Amino acid sequence: MAARVHPEHDARTRAKIRTSQLVNRLNSIGMGEADCSPTQMKAIEILLRKSLPDLTSVALTGGEGGPVQITVSTGVPRGD
Repeated sequence: MAARVHPEHDARTRAKIRTSQLVNRLNSIGMGEADCSPTQMKAIEILLRKSLPDLTSVALTGGEGGPVQITVSTGVPRGD
């Protein structure tokens, strides 16, 4: 059998499957199709925080809350 080109693909695939299983479990709990203890709910929350990014808002502001100013330098001296 030939060696796999990307062996890390298997680990990523397994992680995605596990995450989708957790989301499916939460969905069935939310729809009233399954029950869950508070301990199980906390475990699901912890595992999802490790596998899915939090969708938090980040604001980037400049001095005194104003716009950010970016200066681009080419490293080449100008002929002024």
